[in-house]
Amino acid sequence: MKTIHMHKMIRKITSSLGRHVSTMARGTTQVRRFLHGAYVRIHPSVQEALMEGRPVVALESTIITHGMAYPLNLSMAREVEETVRVNGAVPATVGILRGQIHVGLTDEELEFLASSKNAVKVSRRDFPFVLSQGLSGGTTVSGTMIAAHKAGIPVFVTGGIGGVHREGENTMDVSADLTELGRTPVAVVSAGAKSILDIGRTLEYLETQGVCVAAFGESREFPAFFSRQSGFQAPYHVRDEEEAAKLIDSALGLGLSSGVLIAVPCPQERAASGQVIEEAIQQALSKARSKGITGKEVTPFLLQKLTELTDGKSLDSNLALIQNNAKVGSCIAVALSKIQKARRKGNLPLRGDMTAPQPVVIGGINVDFIAKAQNPDILGGGQTNAGRVRRTFGGVGRNLADCLSRLGQTPLLLSAVGKDEHLQSVLHYCHHMDMSAVLQLEGKSTATYCAVVTSAGELSIGLGDMDIHQQITEQYVSQFKENLCQAPLVCIDGNVPLSTIQYVCQLAKEHQLAVCYEPTDENKASKPFLSDSWKSLTYISPNLQELRAINRTLGNPVPAELPSRLEDVVQTAVALACPLLAHLQCVVVTLGTHGILLCGKSLGGSILLCPGAQEQTAAASLCAAHYPTIPISREEIVNVSGAGDSLMAGILAGMLAKHDTDTCVQMGLLAASLSLRSYEPISPEISTSSVSQEQVKSRSWPEVKVWKMD
Repeated sequence: MKTIHMHKMIRKITSSLGRHVSTMARGTTQVRRFLHGAYVRIHPSVQEALMEGRPVVALESTIITHGMAYPLNLSMAREVEETVRVNGAVPATVGILRGQIHVGLTDEELEFLASSKNAVKVSRRDFPFVLSQGLSGGTTVSGTMIAAHKAGIPVFVTGGIGGVHREGENTMDVSADLTELGRTPVAVVSAGAKSILDIGRTLEYLETQGVCVAAFGESREFPAFFSRQSGFQAPYHVRDEEEAAKLIDSALGLGLSSGVLIAVPCPQERAASGQVIEEAIQQALSKARSKGITGKEVTPFLLQKLTELTDGKSLDSNLALIQNNAKVGSCIAVALSKIQKARRKGNLPLRGDMTAPQPVVIGGINVDFIAKAQNPDILGGGQTNAGRVRRTFGGVGRNLADCLSRLGQTPLLLSAVGKDEHLQSVLHYCHHMDMSAVLQLEGKSTATYCAVVTSAGELSIGLGDMDIHQQITEQYVSQFKENLCQAPLVCIDGNVPLSTIQYVCQLAKEHQLAVCYEPTDENKASKPFLSDSWKSLTYISPNLQELRAINRTLGNPVPAELPSRLEDVVQTAVALACPLLAHLQCVVVTLGTHGILLCGKSLGGSILLCPGAQEQTAAASLCAAHYPTIPISREEIVNVSGAGDSLMAGILAGMLAKHDTDTCVQMGLLAASLSLRSYEPISPEISTSSVSQEQVKSRSWPEVKVWKMD
């Protein structure tokens, strides 16, 4: 492949992860990948509640689209949402509208689904087709669990779950709800399983799937939807909302990949007689068999027949139990939220979703205004230059978290924004990221940055209002101490206060954490190097100017002028990186048009990005490896503000997936090249398919040159 050229602004490359990557983190990545980006829209009220740590309750929508007739279904949906609000939580009804998953619906969207004649019933298997065809539909228990888990909502309320159908041992008709409960970590509050099912076999199947099932209230009797009695005992029993919340919190803390089922009996005064329901079920089943109704059409048919055969008593019970479940589920969500807030104050891990430890990114969020001149020369003296001005959303920390999220990692972002005119735009733009820990501050301004770029893509001038970054304090970050100590990787940018950087470095020293420092710019590069804090870092990712500033701070000799010829650039970078490798695992130097230089310990001709065993490290030698960049013409460059962060995140994603060094760097180069061509700092085209090991292997890459540093 020809020697590649990328723009001078690509400089923020990085690092790797530490020694510990959880297999559970990799396992939960698949659901996250499926539901990222354009596929999901989280309603602003839901997103705001999640960010502030307020309780949210997910609600399904097949009960709207397939459970009841219009307009009863609409009034029921509105009443259930109001019940959630009255009991202190935020409702998040999940539905599919024109090929997009909505977590939280407006009243107009509720009415659209309620009155739709062509709504699809959407479970896990149906997502790819329904979304690809731009269809609308109601999500089942299974489908809603997936969306709730993606959004970080741990409590989901429904009427009753599906299960093993009667004669299921012959028909193999088993609801996807049961397997979803076995693999998606969400707490489901329901009136047990629908009474039309084989309750005994359903409980057996849930046990096989590893699902913790607990009856709610005074009895261990497992409810059967319309009826308070099923003849079967639940494995466990919780007496009230607080006990249920503690049970869910335990599941969160263990990081189990399975869900929890809280079975709430229908209110006594509205429960239908078990014998009446059983006789009606037998008649309805006979009708279904005679009509040849099978699969996902069985349940809505049986429920409709039960309403007819019981003169509306089953429907009356249905409405009562849904309202009761909403009340109980909301109170559980409120109790769980209190437990989580108490844990934050006590520096204990926040268990907002049932996943393995996340990477943590600490850094800035900016609203960026990018002005690109139309003509080659920018005129001064107050003259107006023709060009294009666009608003985007940046900040080194935000960019890293954005790109990592698009690549299936979803780090916890620690940052700060103001409660100002930019807030809702930021939340909407970052809906696919974990923004739950970001501070929202009254009386503060969200950071803003304005960049004037020449027609060739060169940065001419940049202006920024970044004062709010000083609110990313040690006190704030320390609330997430356990998250940091369990993270497979912590990445911190140079925008945050020095005391915060030193705090993270101290944690790294005490707990052997893998920490990458992104210098951000030449003036901020030296922050960790003002003391011995830097010796606890694992990786740094400077450009040549930043690397020189770091050495100057340490009192090491530095060149007055930086060279431009590749051979001289490599020689200078190697000389400046060498003193740092006594403590750091790797120094990743970005060289503008010359590409990327990895400096670190080499074994078998490849730089070791992940800390290895002492014997392996002892046998390694210090080497530098040069990677040219991907060719891109000046005309193709439309935005340089996020290319370096895309490069960094691509490498990190490769590290977290345990790819080899070459693949990691080449994934970073692919991500950066996409962002250079995008008006957004992080290209929406970046995904697990466009930036992947498979994409890397499908391309031709130039030979990597390696120099010994000894």
